[in-house]
Amino acid sequence: MPRSFSETMSALRRERGLSQRTVAAELHISQALLSHYENGAREPGLGFVCRACRYYGVSADYLLGLREADGQGAARQALRQTLNELEAVTARIKEALEGSDT
Repeated sequence: MPRSFSETMSALRRERGLSQRTVAAELHISQALLSHYENGAREPGLGFVCRACRYYGVSADYLLGLREADGQGAARQALRQTLNELEAVTARIKEALEGSDT
């Protein structure tokens, strides 16, 4: 059974290990508004849906709960997760290098 928009938004964020604060900042909305979207208290406008689709790499059909799976979105999700992991490794390397300069 397809998920609702709010369930899908929350699941996408959690699957990627992201905080509401991070996602809200990157989608240019307040954390409170993202929380409202994720708990179903508010419905987003088209502009936000488009930004969220690009951000998570999924189709609007998937995000809105009209389709259960998004094959292209899964590939993008894997790429985004790999990018997040690389960024984390890069940050640890920078910290190590900065620590060795002292």
